[in-house]
Amino acid sequence: MPGAEAGAENFPLIQRITRTAERARFDFVFFADALNAAPGMHPSVLVRLEPLTLLAALAASTTHIGLAATCNTTYTEPYNLARLFGSLDHISGGRAAWNVVTGAFAEASQNFGTRPHPPHEERYAIAAEFVRVVRGLWDSWEDGAITMDRATGQFADASRLHVLNHRGAHFEVKGPLNLSRPPQGHPVLIQAGASDTGRDLAASIAEVVFAVQQDVESARAFAEDIKARAARMGRDPAHVKVMPGVSPILGGSVAEARAKLDQLGEFLDPVAALTVLSERLGQDLSGYDLDGPVPELPESTIMRGHAAVLTALARREGLTLRQLRNVAAGAMGHRLLLGTPEQVADDLEAWFRAGAADGFNIMPPWFPGAFDDFANEVVPILQKRGLFREDYSGTMLRDHLGLPRPTHPTAL
Repeated sequence: MPGAEAGAENFPLIQRITRTAERARFDFVFFADALNAAPGMHPSVLVRLEPLTLLAALAASTTHIGLAATCNTTYTEPYNLARLFGSLDHISGGRAAWNVVTGAFAEASQNFGTRPHPPHEERYAIAAEFVRVVRGLWDSWEDGAITMDRATGQFADASRLHVLNHRGAHFEVKGPLNLSRPPQGHPVLIQAGASDTGRDLAASIAEVVFAVQQDVESARAFAEDIKARAARMGRDPAHVKVMPGVSPILGGSVAEARAKLDQLGEFLDPVAALTVLSERLGQDLSGYDLDGPVPELPESTIMRGHAAVLTALARREGLTLRQLRNVAAGAMGHRLLLGTPEQVADDLEAWFRAGAADGFNIMPPWFPGAFDDFANEVVPILQKRGLFREDYSGTMLRDHLGLPRPTHPTAL
């Protein structure tokens, strides 16, 4: 794409994008992750920097924007993860967020020993216990327990240290964590559950929920369902922020924006693009006619949310497999939004006012141009309408999202 820059290992580019997001007063930047690679995979996932290392570097060159990354509960240990995200929260002054995933791709298991990839329900059971352990480790020290009192010579108040001694179905973790309580109490938790089990996990732990719906009614139904589940679990639904993914392409008119999409389609690698769609539908599509209808496929056991939404979109709009491939590759399975800056702002406002979204995960199909367009042209419109902040009201991610700081269990 003319003017596009590439490379998930291109730190100067990532740094510039992050600074643009901070100037536009975004809540956070988010980096997805995977634990496997193979020839033929989409370039955006074939090679990438380890996200916690990346976020620590970004923390040093930013001051307010939140720093979020995926980390897998199936192929990580709770103690290590608690240290990593707790350290990032300290380094950044309270801006860390963890996207909790169970690991969709069985190929990752081959990089971590001989144990087979757990089935869907077991992965979510592991994840639920994993999060309990991590939260417990973050609470190893009470707030203020590291006294560093020069007058008395006391470094830490050992009476305010708590040993976890967790013994569960999947983990045995003694603790305590050798790190004081994070500035946010707990880094913000993100999840993207779509199946019934996934929605229960999101409702029980998540403070931000990523969503994939393509129309306002299904998005509102999803948001209402997640918040209702959270309420039944004793949580305040206002503390669960639902953020659908949106891939905006701006132009002076809808036709101009669509021309950019068509131009983007001309540059798609057909094999890589079809691989993206195959992953999201959970089925190898290489043997199907691209100009025929989207075939009837068995229910996906991988990205269930993406599979359901993309299949429904194809049926609703009568898309061929080629057309669905281009949509999935251009927006990575999320909603394409074409139009002028005013039209895009109108659409986002309509979803927000309808209760279909608390915010949006903005996912431009190329960088930096498509993101610069959104930051420079759409954000000011939303600010003028009083829908988006003109400046940060605090320095921590919980401030940006309007989330309370978790109280230490001893203070309850």
